[in-house]
Amino acid sequence: MNKSTAKKRITKLRTEINHHRYLYHVRDTQEISDAALDSLKNELEELERKYPDLITPDSPTQRVSGEPLGKFRKVAHDIRMLSFNDAFSKQDMEGWIERLQRHLGREEPFDFYCEPKIDGLAISLIYENGVFVEGSTRGSGKVGEDVTHNLKTIESIPLKITPEISSGKPDDPGVTQLLQKFDVTKSRLEVRGEVYLDKNDFDALNKKRVQKDLPPYANPRNVAAGSIRQLDPKIAAARNLKCYLYSVATDLGQTTHEQEHIILDRLGFRTNPLTTHTQNLTEVFTYYEKLGKKRDGLGYEIDGVVVVVNDNKLRDELGVVGKAPRAAIAYKFPGVEATTTVQDIKIQVGRTGTLTPVAVLEPVAVGGVTVSHATLHNEDEIGRLDVQIGDTVIIQRAGDVIPDIIKVLPKMRTGAEKKFTMPRKCPVCSSPVKKPEGEVNYYCTNPDCYARFRRNLAHFISKKGFDIEGLGPKIIDQLVENELIQDAADIFTLTEGDLVPLERFAEKSAANIVVAINERKKIEFGRFLYALGIRHVGEETAYDLAEHYGSLEKLQQASREELAAIHDIGEVVATSLHKYFQDPKNQALLAKLLAAGVSPQKTKPTVKKLAGQTFVLTGSLKNMSREEAKKMIRDAGGNISSSVSKKTDYVVAGKDPGSKYEKAKKLGVEIIGGKKLKELI
Repeated sequence: MNKSTAKKRITKLRTEINHHRYLYHVRDTQEISDAALDSLKNELEELERKYPDLITPDSPTQRVSGEPLGKFRKVAHDIRMLSFNDAFSKQDMEGWIERLQRHLGREEPFDFYCEPKIDGLAISLIYENGVFVEGSTRGSGKVGEDVTHNLKTIESIPLKITPEISSGKPDDPGVTQLLQKFDVTKSRLEVRGEVYLDKNDFDALNKKRVQKDLPPYANPRNVAAGSIRQLDPKIAAARNLKCYLYSVATDLGQTTHEQEHIILDRLGFRTNPLTTHTQNLTEVFTYYEKLGKKRDGLGYEIDGVVVVVNDNKLRDELGVVGKAPRAAIAYKFPGVEATTTVQDIKIQVGRTGTLTPVAVLEPVAVGGVTVSHATLHNEDEIGRLDVQIGDTVIIQRAGDVIPDIIKVLPKMRTGAEKKFTMPRKCPVCSSPVKKPEGEVNYYCTNPDCYARFRRNLAHFISKKGFDIEGLGPKIIDQLVENELIQDAADIFTLTEGDLVPLERFAEKSAANIVVAINERKKIEFGRFLYALGIRHVGEETAYDLAEHYGSLEKLQQASREELAAIHDIGEVVATSLHKYFQDPKNQALLAKLLAAGVSPQKTKPTVKKLAGQTFVLTGSLKNMSREEAKKMIRDAGGNISSSVSKKTDYVVAGKDPGSKYEKAKKLGVEIIGGKKLKELI
């Protein structure tokens, strides 16, 4: 067979293999045997081995390829990947609807789209001209990790989009029209979904581990997430992971969330057959109850129902609060419960000095995990539950959240139980504790308390902080105990000679840690702010402040009033920030960090020229893609909407605009082109 003939044969083989892969991994059916499909794959591998220049990234043979990565590349999401707020009862759901109505300022007859909430790992997939080019994790929502090499190993994720005419979803003429206009072979498409591990595959994996005298994995979700975050794709390939897609992030003109599921299905993606459209909250409750009864019989773990306001226009109008969309909620099933006894109640001192009571439990298995501790949050919670040392209690565990005590069984008391009272001195440093007026927590008053100091250091080097490879809490403890570090800045002055004498340290590991420390001296400004552990400043707030001020110097000079005026900051956070930067000890630490070579990478403050303005895009723009135009608008502070209304400020129209163009003319909304958009920015 010559090269020309081989090329034609390879094309035929790929098409045939992809067809049968789609039937088997997406439609759960097959036309030929596994042996026959393996034979086709073997022939393709032989031809590609003979003609390696004919190998393409979307070939079925490329699902596991290449050497393991050295590290993950960071990926900035064009559109934030959001998480969901939770609801646990009908009352919570009704309260959610009331909040939506209040936010809109009007009564709205919502309809919803309901989906099983799979306990897995959220991912984003990018297709360029129909070919899978990038896959990433959610990460912070704004920035994730490039895990393309691992996602390619999942057979239910197509390497190339091959639109199917037949569909498992209801027919929708609107979707047909959208897909006729949007050519996936000539465009950029972003879709999102959930990677998970089947229960049977999880059990088989644990059985092998037990046979090898290894501890079993705790739950399928951890295995799925851990597999995707392995640097060697062969590990992910061996786990038989699966994926359901549930969202189209790219604006194709879809008007409902239901249409997004139909679009995914038509494009050949695997979508969950248990999703459904519901007309009202009563139907949502019915769906929730029916799915709850099916839960144990499903092949995968679910922990609730995702309920989404179906109308995308309303979804955009409702917007986002924190990290969650207002228009969607996770309606959770009751957490897994068990009974045990409270052996003791101890106090944990946090990095901000918070004293948190923690129940020490008689170890008990809950949801596949052995639990020996449960948080009691604060003194008020202990009083509400009336928990005493020695009590028999019901604990609840939901997902990876620290277990809660939800109820005491007073009839099980023997009279030997002991009441617990909050200490008046810190259990670590014996300093007085205080309870600020209006707050529920007690705090250690000693800013130099060892427990606060240690937890601050652990926070400083955490994954979301400086993330120094090889430097964990245990090593930090060794460094403190050997008086090698007095504060976080001392980490950046460590040498190999400091580390080698420590227990379990060899020259190579010492050298590796010093290299890792030096590599992290240059750090994103937002990550740097988060690592400082300023009270009330979480990851999102840290990145917002970094974007707003651009540099540490400008942030340090900001007044409390100026800080409070920033969107989503408020008085409490502003007061905490101002107090932190005015504290001489913190000023000294920051100066010491900079002197040690730590360099927060400055961000140029963006002039938000389009702040508060709403844009709708339609048609093909000249010299830029729709996604590029959207990013420009967002970077300038503007909002993107998928539908035209009286509240729309501009419609950006290109070649062959659709109905949005006509509606804009009818409503008198200003219509501009790409050139005018650049001028506005």
